Amino acid sequence: MEIPIYIFYAILSAIFAALVAIFGKIGLEGIDSTLATTIRAFIMFMFLLLVSAFQGKLKGGITSKQFAFIVLSGVAGALSWLFYFLALKTGTVKAVVAIDRTSVVFAIAFAWLLLGEEVTLRAFIGALLIVIGAILVSLK
Repeated sequence: MEIPIYIFYAILSAIFAALVAIFGKIGLEGIDSTLATTIRAFIMFMFLLLVSAFQGKLKGGITSKQFAFIVLSGVAGALSWLFYFLALKTGTVKAVVAIDRTSVVFAIAFAWLLLGEEVTLRAFIGALLIVIGAILVSLK
């Protein structure tokens, strides 16, 4: 049985997201969380610009609708990072990361409400387990 490539990418995403928390927590010692987020965003911008240039993807068209939603996604991502680093500065990694991962539950709800994606009983139970798990992991 062949494993879909998105699973491989999602696992890599999870691994690097975990490292964001670890490296971020260490890097936040003695620095303002907003400044740390700004530095992180700049590094990400430069890194991704280089990757896009290396892959030859800087040319090409984009519609105004696509641009608007990518901008909204960028603003949402920036707000997520700001609040993530604020939480990470004062909270434990395990609690912050567990609560942050409830974003899965919000994404499922938003996909249902805004995109009309189906939410099965199995998906609902899985989302509920994520919330329960986040509560259990984040309790002191």
